[in-house]
Amino acid sequence: MRRAIPLWAVWLAAAALAAVFIFAGAGLDFDYTIPKRLLRLAAIVIGGVCVALSAIAFQTLAGNRILTPAIMGYEAVYLLWQALLLLLLGAQGQALLGVGGNFLVSIVLMLVYSWGLHRWLLRGSGGDLYRPLLLGLVLTMVIDSFTQFVQLRIAPGEFAVFQGLSYASFNRARPESLLVAALALAAVCVAARKTLPVLDVLALGREQAISLGVDHAHHTRRYLALIAILVAVSTSLIGPTAFMGIFVANTAYALAGNGRHCSTLALGCAVAIGIFIAAQLLVEHLFNYKTTVSILVNLVCGAYFLALTVRKRSST
Repeated sequence: MRRAIPLWAVWLAAAALAAVFIFAGAGLDFDYTIPKRLLRLAAIVIGGVCVALSAIAFQTLAGNRILTPAIMGYEAVYLLWQALLLLLLGAQGQALLGVGGNFLVSIVLMLVYSWGLHRWLLRGSGGDLYRPLLLGLVLTMVIDSFTQFVQLRIAPGEFAVFQGLSYASFNRARPESLLVAALALAAVCVAARKTLPVLDVLALGREQAISLGVDHAHHTRRYLALIAILVAVSTSLIGPTAFMGIFVANTAYALAGNGRHCSTLALGCAVAIGIFIAAQLLVEHLFNYKTTVSILVNLVCGAYFLALTVRKRSST
């Protein structure tokens, strides 16, 4: 099926939004304003690519287009760590670790959590994701409940800091964090590119993939590990994104017009970057910082998720 919008057009629109974001109201200030915006743009690009790749790959493995990797509890682990850090060390804990240190520790904790899931849940599942998904949802609820309990013990000033960390933001990006995130993203892209055709086969389903000679269990574990890295990087870099992945993935499917991941992944990256930039522009120039990127993104993507769920339910 022919694409409704070519890939180059979507990327061109994202590039135009990026140019507006960098230069709008900057007055060609190359000493402070534009370098700061370039840092935020780098965080937007890396975070958007991580969100798009992880969401599309996860939906392929799960065989469901209304799921995101957040159901496995990665973002819940990130928020729990931030809450515990503020409870145990207070605001000084953030200063002690620094932005870069907190970024690295958050990534390590989420990867350890992911390793535990793979080690104890996927070993006996034979590549079947339904049981790990169910247990991941339960773990997410348990971790969220414990995080809320910890929040009750945090002082009001530190709770305000926690609230800021629980929203998606591009202002926390630092050069050292961006470097680590870019290297991790590049490593994942290189590892996934070699087996990208396998992802097209996995989209056919477990039985069909096995009948075509694909080691379904092995590749499922491999891609879940890569997804965990992407989610850890995006969450630590820009914060939780909730329903963003659902909107990006389904928009990419609609624009691609086919199920080939070489098309959907590239389109998804462009869509995610464009949405993040558009939300940041609205926050800065329309709402004058009276709202946040996270609120705008969750409002639009959450409404889309509800509409998608109702449409699927009415069609069955």
